[in-house]
This record gives sequence, C-alpha cells and structure tokens, in this order.
Amino acid sequence: MSSIAYQLILHPVVSQSLKVGGTNLGRDKMYRAIQYLARFLAWVLLNRGYKIQAARWTALKAHLALARKVMRLGKPIEHLQAALRAYQTSGIAAEQITIIGRQLAYFGYLSYDAFVWANAVKFFNLAPSTADRVSRISNRFWLSGILLSITHNLLKAGRLANEVKLLQGQSWTDKGLAVDREARLLSLDSQRAGVRYQFVMDVLDVWIPASGLGLVSFNDGVLGIFGQVANSI
Repeated sequence: MSSIAYQLILHPVVSQSLKVGGTNLGRDKMYRAIQYLARFLAWVLLNRGYKIQAARWTALKAHLALARKVMRLGKPIEHLQAALRAYQTSGIAAEQITIIGRQLAYFGYLSYDAFVWANAVKFFNLAPSTADRVSRISNRFWLSGILLSITHNLLKAGRLANEVKLLQGQSWTDKGLAVDREARLLSLDSQRAGVRYQFVMDVLDVWIPASGLGLVSFNDGVLGIFGQVANSI
C-alpha cells in the first residue's frame, strides 16, 4: 500500500503538474481551464433545470475569475514595457504599429480590469452605472487588443509566406549557401507555426469580449467551449 502511495505521490505527472502550478502562468492556465469548464457546465445544468447544481458551478466560475484578476494586477506594466520595446525595435511599419497597438490595448484592458476586481471585492464601491461603464471599457480594450493581434498575425503570416516562397524558388550549388537556405527555411517554418498558433487563440478568444459588449449573442456554453479549446491548444 505504501509503495502504491509512494508511486502516486512521486509520479512524474504529479511532479510536472506541481512545477507548472508553481508559476503564475501555470496557475492562470489551470484556473482558466476550470473557469471555462464551470461556465459550460453551469449553462448545461441551468438549461436542464438543475438550478442548485448550476449555482455551484456559477459561483466557482466567479471566484476563479476574481482569482485570475488578482494574478494579473501587475500585468499592465508588462504590456507597457512591451509596447516601448516594440517602439524601439526596427521592423515592418504595419507590423510594428499593430503590435504596439495590441500592447497598449492590453495595458488599458488590464488597468480597467483591476478596477473591476477592486469593486467586486468591495475594496471600494462604484455606483452600478459606473461599474458597468468600467467593465464595458475594459472589454473594449480587450476586444481591440485581440483584433490588433489578429491583424498583426495576418500581416506577419503574409510576409513570412512570401519569404518562404522566395527562398524555395532559389537554388544554390554552393553547399554552404544551401545549408544557410535550409536553416532559414526551418526558422521561417517555426515562426509561421507560432503565428498560426496565436491566430487560432485570438479567433477563439475574440468572441468573449465581443459577447460581453453585446456584439454577438453566443451563450455561456459556446463561450465556455471556445475558452476551453483556446486554453488547451
């Protein structure tokens, strides 16, 4: 019995989970997964008439959302620093503008989100109309950041595709140049994979602030699935 417990407690999966959970990013990813699962389950149970059971998952979703807001309290400055670094870096103008815009939009989103959290935990009390306005402004910044990220990735994807096409159309007899060409193609493939990954994440995430602003009418079940898929890829 002790041997089984020993193997379970020290299992590599458990150790890896603890390692991931030991970072803010890992905890946020775990909380996000549970939050969107709770959102989906609450919607399913409520639609089947299980109001008491749905209330439990709704409460869990709300508390995890607040916990994630706490972990993001310092994030606005990180995005402001990223915007400044992007401004100081030379590159394609359109790509640079969209990435700076994205970082500034996330700075605004997370700054207003901090006020949403402070009001939710009663650190200070906002009038209902003011709280609603702050929440809407936060969602507008969030939506703007995602749309700018989508635009940036489309621009970058087009540029990378053109570079790949140009390299594939060239052939060198010099062995050293051929090796450099293959290395460059591998680097471009890696960058394109990263762009595709972020694009899929953004396309799934964009509906959440859009729904919060009333621009789309997706229910919590659909949004829960979108959030869960985006979190797991």
